[in-house]
Amino acid sequence: MVCATSTLKRFMRRTAPCERNRVPRVCFTLQVRPDRLAEYRERHAAVWPEMLHALRDAGWRDYQLFLRDDGLLVGTLVTDDLAAAQAAVSADAVSARWEAEMAPFFHTGDGRGKSSLDLVFDLDAQLRAAAAEPTPPMGDTP
Repeated sequence: MVCATSTLKRFMRRTAPCERNRVPRVCFTLQVRPDRLAEYRERHAAVWPEMLHALRDAGWRDYQLFLRDDGLLVGTLVTDDLAAAQAAVSADAVSARWEAEMAPFFHTGDGRGKSSLDLVFDLDAQLRAAAAEPTPPMGDTP
């Protein structure tokens, strides 16, 4: 749960004009120090319950982190209002404590060196544009 919420806003995925009314998905990358990968994985296997609740209560949904063996971290999340979600989680004291503990894991030393990823393909958007059925959510059967 890399928070660094004060800078997350500028890393919101850019959406195509026809998709602007959809719930925004945020996608970012960070670089975890290679010598801290095992501990980073351990810490995220058991995130503090109060941190989980702070994120959820602030409107962060479907928040996931993916970590490659070279330390590349890719994070994604969905939120109805990114600015409000960031402000809410930033106002929670547990977030400041979590960020302080996570800072040494990153090359930047603070978890704020995020890089954005631009959306280049969206299967469901293209299917909608072609008037075809979108893909069903995971677990649904046709």
